[in-house]
Amino acid sequence: MTDPIADMLTRIRNAQLARHNSVRIPASKMKRSIAEIMLKSGYIAAVEDAKDSKHPALDITLRYANGEPLIREIMRKSRPGRRIYVKQDEIPEVLGGFGLSILSTSKGVVSGAVAKASNVGGELLCTVY
Repeated sequence: MTDPIADMLTRIRNAQLARHNSVRIPASKMKRSIAEIMLKSGYIAAVEDAKDSKHPALDITLRYANGEPLIREIMRKSRPGRRIYVKQDEIPEVLGGFGLSILSTSKGVVSGAVAKASNVGGELLCTVY
């Protein structure tokens, strides 16, 4: 697998299109950080370690409102073939501030709002709305 983060986002997108309650993804520190940010922002319901798996995995419980997924679009921005770095003042506001941008910074993996407040830029990983 050349881009594990894109694989994670695609699994979440496909699970929501199929109206699954949860999705299991292979675990890593980066994926856990991204999932924790989405959890704090209210886009997913829970993130847990998979207990019955031979390999480290994360179980992500998805959220729906009136049968519709809360995540309307989840998109990978920076890719292994084309990294996208943004300065603190270039961090995009997704959907006029109602969406979420996730960055990898020197302070760790954080949301766009936290990066702006911390006055740091970094690699723009993905956007969610």
